[in-house]
Amino acid sequence: MGRGPVVAGKKDASAKAKAKVFSLHAKLIEIAAAGGADTHLNTALADAISLAKKEGVGADVIDRAIKRGAGIESNGERAEEIIYEGYGPGGVAIIIKTLTNNKNRTAPNIRHIFSAFGGNMADAGSLSKFMFDFGGNIRIEKPEDIDTFEMNILETSAQDYMIGDTHIEIKTDRSAFLKTKQQIETMGYTILSAELGYTPKNYQEITDFDTALKIYSLLEACNEDEDVELVWNNADIQDELWAEVAAFVESKKFRT
Repeated sequence: MGRGPVVAGKKDASAKAKAKVFSLHAKLIEIAAAGGADTHLNTALADAISLAKKEGVGADVIDRAIKRGAGIESNGERAEEIIYEGYGPGGVAIIIKTLTNNKNRTAPNIRHIFSAFGGNMADAGSLSKFMFDFGGNIRIEKPEDIDTFEMNILETSAQDYMIGDTHIEIKTDRSAFLKTKQQIETMGYTILSAELGYTPKNYQEITDFDTALKIYSLLEACNEDEDVELVWNNADIQDELWAEVAAFVESKKFRT
């Protein structure tokens, strides 16, 4: 798993998971459209639509979300982004980003997820301001010529980068996120994802199976919640232990 796993709710190919992905993209488009329905003037909306199309979201869903966000058609319920913070099993710090049009539904659901797995919610800002850094994270397809990439990246506003087996993670300062993204696009690299998010300043090491299982279950519960978009945490769990937990959970699932 590595450090600080992120849950995006986009990995399960089931119909339920796909419906959640579509719903999340619709909410993202709705929020972006509040800045105007013209994609030539509203680049945030253009990016949100592009990402939605890559996930297979239909044109009718996109169109309705734009109209709701821009106020062209509104039922009085606009989506908004709300951040929840708390501690999970083993003292792991967790930040949950939600997109919701019903806070009265979302807040109790998130509180239940924390309490169900031995965690508790914290005051807004108590973790995000002191235990995490907020900045840009850009993931690109790993190019064949790494030497050229490493020279090119020095010409951008990127802070740091990490080369993986199939992709490269690029970190940016919050204020330089869009500029860096544009620079990378201009260089011709394939961007797989680009978002602002949280990176832990310190990590909480988890070494026992039971605690790792509770963390896994909490993250899975977040993944299944219709309003949760992303989850950040500072868990440090070895890949072998995480794989053992995942295999255990999978073995307990009922297969039809």
